[in-house]
Amino acid sequence: MKKIKFLIWVLILQSCSGQIKKVNGVSFVASRERINQNHVSPIVNLNANYAAIMPFGFLKEVNSPNIIFNTQRQWYGETEQGAKQYIKELKKQKIKIMLKPQIWVWRGAFTGLIKMNNENDWKTLETSYLEFILKYAKLAQDLKVDIFCIGTELETFINNRPAYWKNLIKEVRNVYKGKLTYAANWDEYTRTPFWAYLDFIGIDAYFPISENKTPSVEDCLEGWQTHFFEIKENHEKFNKPVLFTEFGYRSVDYTAKEPWKSDRSMNQVNLKAQANATKALFEIFWKQEWFAGGFVWKWFHNHERAGGIDNTRFTPQNKPAQAVISNQFNMDY
Repeated sequence: MKKIKFLIWVLILQSCSGQIKKVNGVSFVASRERINQNHVSPIVNLNANYAAIMPFGFLKEVNSPNIIFNTQRQWYGETEQGAKQYIKELKKQKIKIMLKPQIWVWRGAFTGLIKMNNENDWKTLETSYLEFILKYAKLAQDLKVDIFCIGTELETFINNRPAYWKNLIKEVRNVYKGKLTYAANWDEYTRTPFWAYLDFIGIDAYFPISENKTPSVEDCLEGWQTHFFEIKENHEKFNKPVLFTEFGYRSVDYTAKEPWKSDRSMNQVNLKAQANATKALFEIFWKQEWFAGGFVWKWFHNHERAGGIDNTRFTPQNKPAQAVISNQFNMDY
């Protein structure tokens, strides 16, 4: 019976192919230095057509109200000047852009837990975040960026201040005329209250899909079933295309069990697990006409030294998963 259900599921996937041009993107990591054609060519060779550029703002704690950004102490690629240079260099080689300014809390605390202690601090945070986002919205407009992301994994902030976020979207649209999204965490997107006001339902797609040490493609396909129909239902509710603002797997054992984890203790290299999980995601979503595409997490500028067969991190660079991605990005639905 289980096998029959799985075969029916596969047939459903095969019957849903569409002809929409996909966002075949990489999340381009900010570095200390400027980039040039040599840094962009590997992205072109991957058959990617988009890159997410990610300038950063910083909070000292999850309850700190002042966002520190665009300073001399940041890495070049994390600043306005660096983002501008990266975008221009990528566009020279016909790579389209999603500008995705993000918040980092010192010591790596989860941004979804950002919450102020009192009303005055909430007001300060709102003013600070608006300044942060509008600076990059204006840059996106000036450089004719294709997609702008208004935030990443900020559920508690959104839940506590929903009216602020709807106003923020209006403020952004006053200065930026392109497509808008928000990057909701995989377990957050069904509760995000403002999809109706954006152009894409954005999801950081770290869904748990298999508890196996080395999941097969079939294991992962089966593990996606519940998530797939929930995502599709959300698309139908708002009549908006779904964009995976981040997706990817580490090259480690049990990579598909809790894909969001970046623990250093996970140190057993498993290149096959990463490749299989990546292939399954493509097989399920890239054929759906309501699915806009997505951005691989993550891609470093120094390609020749990035990743590799002994690397346990998310990047697919110089690993078997890179070929899986390149082959998929080369397809034209």
